[in-house]
Amino acid sequence: MIDKIKIRGARVHNLKNIDVDVPLNQIVGIAGVSGSGKSSLALGVLYAEGSRRYLDALSTYTRRRMTQAPKAQVDQVLYVPAALALHQRPGVPGIRSTFGTGTELLNSLRLMFSRLASHRCPNGHYLAPTLAVAAGQELVCPECGARFYAPSAEELAFNSQGACRTCGGTGMVQTVDRSTLVPDDSLSIDEGAVAPWNSLMWSLMTDVCRAMGVRTDVPFRELTDEEKDIVYNGPAEKRHILYKAKNSNQAGELDFTYFNAVYTVENALAKVKDEKGMKRVEKFLKQEICPDCGGTRLAEAARAPKVRGISLDEACRMTLADLTEWVRGVPASLPQEMVPMAESICESFQTAAKRLMDLGLGYLALDRAASTLSTGERQRMQLARAVRNRTTGVLYVLDEPSIGLHPSNIEGLTGVMDDLIADGNSVVLVDHDAQILSKADWIIEMGPGAGADGGRVIAQGRVSDIAANPQSKVGPFLGDGPGEPVREQASPEAMFDLGRIHLATGPIHTVKPLSVDIPKGRLTAVTGVSGSGKTTLILESLIPGLEAAVRGNRLPEHVLEAEAPGIGQIKLIDATPIGINVRSTVATYANVHDELRKVFARTADAKERGYKAGDFSYNTGKLRCPVCDGTGVISLDVQFLPDVEIDCPECRGSRYGKEAGRIRYQAKSGRSWSLPELMAMDVKRALDACSDLKLVSQRLQVLNDLGLGYLTLGEETPSLSGGEAQRLKLASEMGRAQGDTIFIFDEPTIGLHPLDVRTLLGVFQTLLEHGATVIVIEHDLDVIRSADYIIDMGPGGGEAGGRIVAAGTPRQIKENWESVTGRYL
Repeated sequence: MIDKIKIRGARVHNLKNIDVDVPLNQIVGIAGVSGSGKSSLALGVLYAEGSRRYLDALSTYTRRRMTQAPKAQVDQVLYVPAALALHQRPGVPGIRSTFGTGTELLNSLRLMFSRLASHRCPNGHYLAPTLAVAAGQELVCPECGARFYAPSAEELAFNSQGACRTCGGTGMVQTVDRSTLVPDDSLSIDEGAVAPWNSLMWSLMTDVCRAMGVRTDVPFRELTDEEKDIVYNGPAEKRHILYKAKNSNQAGELDFTYFNAVYTVENALAKVKDEKGMKRVEKFLKQEICPDCGGTRLAEAARAPKVRGISLDEACRMTLADLTEWVRGVPASLPQEMVPMAESICESFQTAAKRLMDLGLGYLALDRAASTLSTGERQRMQLARAVRNRTTGVLYVLDEPSIGLHPSNIEGLTGVMDDLIADGNSVVLVDHDAQILSKADWIIEMGPGAGADGGRVIAQGRVSDIAANPQSKVGPFLGDGPGEPVREQASPEAMFDLGRIHLATGPIHTVKPLSVDIPKGRLTAVTGVSGSGKTTLILESLIPGLEAAVRGNRLPEHVLEAEAPGIGQIKLIDATPIGINVRSTVATYANVHDELRKVFARTADAKERGYKAGDFSYNTGKLRCPVCDGTGVISLDVQFLPDVEIDCPECRGSRYGKEAGRIRYQAKSGRSWSLPELMAMDVKRALDACSDLKLVSQRLQVLNDLGLGYLTLGEETPSLSGGEAQRLKLASEMGRAQGDTIFIFDEPTIGLHPLDVRTLLGVFQTLLEHGATVIVIEHDLDVIRSADYIIDMGPGGGEAGGRIVAAGTPRQIKENWESVTGRYL
């Protein structure tokens, strides 16, 4: 029997021509430091080949309509099943997608409200639930005799026939934002005070407005209310005007219809045909909740059916945990003959909901827009859907599924993976979390280092084998005992000696009114299960509250008090990608590239050829590669096959033309390099090469100290992981006095190996030694154990959370019976 995938000669990215066997029908964990080649093996080989071979079996006609992956750089992959990947950063869903549609729970709920509801007759009377609906029979109202058919599940869908007519099922409408129509009321209408008339309408509208009886030569603010009303809301009347053409000075007469400022925007919006047209109009628009459906997305008829006394939109507003409890009571509320059908519909809902609640998503409501969910929430949504599809023989590749998960939710995650295995699938997961890796049946560890120093299999076997293997770097973290803090912590008595930051808030979302003190000059960890209110407390309350207090502005409505004496700057370091295109690289972001260009412009070779620093830019300079325009890649359009992006054949990905390779910088050691050669080096090797260049080596040393020594200088910043992006953003902050600064990190350990977490704690320590205050929203137990102070939110998610359960040192949290986080310390 075939029980493993055989990989021979894998060379994707930094993989060193490796041979490895991956067991099938088991949970296989791929571990290793950041940049060691984990994702290259899991996504670049296993997923790429599994999905490509499956798609290759389809017809050419079908393949043309799908995006396909190119063949992986590997000699041989045998016995790989069809593969599905759940990426670390799932795509952002569209405006029509909600938590209910994404999980497909809304399908079961719509069926419930079609088949099991009390339906309303055209005259407003409600009928008792009946089996006639499922049989497709006409209903007769016992009160007025009206005959009608109950709505089908499709007629209750906001993406179909049940959509509100006004907003088209999005819950939002675009209306004219009146505050943008006259941005500067010190101007007269003749001087262009009415902005839409300048960009969306004939310039003649000023003359028509004058003919309507409005003074156009005085500042707008001096107009009477009547005149302003004509500008904003005046009627569409024809006026006879005299006009003078701007360019030719010719005069003439015209009859012209008046378009007021509001109608000018509405008319332009109705005529928009493309993105360019939309750009011109959207600056005059604002998004508002639809006045007809109240943001529910549903037409009035779709909100009429009632089950257990509530309508579909009311059910969608409940959190998943509350809704599941409510669904449990549905069969008992119906006539006896309907109970078997009701139990069958409700059971399918509850099975799917249980999975999502095991994954810690019980605090989300079904009407929550999917675009507002975090990446971790979206990935777990995908995972639950995969389990419900009950596939067999599929290889699931999970990229860091533990992101954003509290230790208590990881048990639910392993339960979901066990279900996938029980259905006859295989799971490969790339992760750093020791808690989840210790649940794997088999571990493959990549390394030993990152980048050029990685790409090999350094250990493989069962968890016990890895823990006992002296070569393994993750082994020491797979033990059972609690870890020790890795930095010296402040004592409870001295905690607030350097001052305190105070915040008091009213209720917002699911967070109750709070009052909290955070010690200045210390490392504070904000913890709690998913949905307990950490993000709301820090990102939506503390940051805007303190920024307003520092600038002397009015506090946000829900913030009652925000005090931070001696604080001048609040800096959020989050995991959003850096840059949006291939032109942003590690060297440009860290300000190393500009310095190197100046260095090369000073060389004898450059002076002799007349090159300046600007010529060494791969974006605009004369020395960039003429074939790829300095991007390093070209896209090939191959009919019937996916577009293939390949390294530019001219510059081989270096972004520079041949001439750039001839200009060399000579170090005092006698060695010499060209700029393309330096850009191809990783930070560690470049540090050695640029040791004579004081400013360059200082900036590279900072990157190395941040644990980013394995990144190459020419690496594109949008491709960095969330954790790498956060540390790169810190590069410009290191080494300066930070006494007036608060640094706030949103899950900085995303994508970090336990050894890299130690490096990160060293970075925090450096910031603290320079006087900064550091606040981290975090689930990683090593960081939490090493914090000076912990604020634990909870106890549950959603309505079951939203308060501060405990605040104090790690020891005090550990001893607090109410703290869920404390149990894992």
